[in-house]
Amino acid sequence: MMTANINDKVDLEHGNSVRDKGKAIRSRRGKLGNVAFVSGVSYCFASCAMILVNKYFLSSYNFTAGISLMLYQNFVAVTVISIMRLSGVITLEPLTWRLTKVWLPVNFIFVGMLFTSMYSLKYMNVAMVTVLKNATNVLTALGEMYLFKKRHDYKVWGSLFLMIISAIAGGFTDVQFHAIGYSWQIINCFLTASYSLTLRRVMDTAKLVTKSGELNEISMVFMNNSLSIPLGIILIFLFDEFNYLLQTPLLRVPSFWILMTLSGFLGLAISFTSMWFLHQTGATTYSLVGSLNKIPLSIAGILLFSVPTSVENLLSIFFGLLAGVLFARAKTR
Repeated sequence: MMTANINDKVDLEHGNSVRDKGKAIRSRRGKLGNVAFVSGVSYCFASCAMILVNKYFLSSYNFTAGISLMLYQNFVAVTVISIMRLSGVITLEPLTWRLTKVWLPVNFIFVGMLFTSMYSLKYMNVAMVTVLKNATNVLTALGEMYLFKKRHDYKVWGSLFLMIISAIAGGFTDVQFHAIGYSWQIINCFLTASYSLTLRRVMDTAKLVTKSGELNEISMVFMNNSLSIPLGIILIFLFDEFNYLLQTPLLRVPSFWILMTLSGFLGLAISFTSMWFLHQTGATTYSLVGSLNKIPLSIAGILLFSVPTSVENLLSIFFGLLAGVLFARAKTR
């Protein structure tokens, strides 16, 4: 009888232990799910807000110095990262001359990618910029095939074909079609694809010349933004933005500086939230959310800036965004 009571007590304690472990696991999963959700929302908000704020500068404020805006945003990013490093919050790889020489080629492309994006956004609406950016996926896929001998299945090529068709249809039905804007965006697509393809090789080479033998994402963000500053200053003079800056009354408006500084924080927030979200989820979820994020961005761009459009143009934008989602799903399977 006593043995039975002891066994019952052991079984009861074992059952409680199993239930406690189950609750702990569910609680841990719930917390991880909440963190992943928060990181995803943060990434989506930062990426959408950055594009919309830049469009607001270039259209509503009619600020024509896109390179200067890019330069100031990068300066803010460098300042914040430097403060974080001095405070011991993050660690960075030392920016040595050997590392700089290795990283400069990809940084030239990075700067070109940023300022062409600014110029295309100046002349085009957000939705059409988003759809045309899909052409970058086509160029990247072709580059992967020829440079890395990577093969893609019919689903990937099918979605890429839809992207091309939607981009062409979007251009023909764009009520605000601007040849200069489209030209800048096409150049941007080539530069963005080149950046993606070049970065893979440069990262491997860069790791060989760092002191730790590694190169984390924060160090790459810091290098790109730091090295872009002297190149950005040169471009300001080449594109004759310096005289514009001397004459524009916007630089004497405090609210303009506040918003411009905010845009610099948003640019840095994209880098950190994208790394955070990728770490909490994975490449598949990150890619899909990035594609789905273009849908509210396009809608917000049309509504906030009162973009005149047509049913045909809206359909082409929709199919372009849908093709982007299909591409992300096909690429990650």
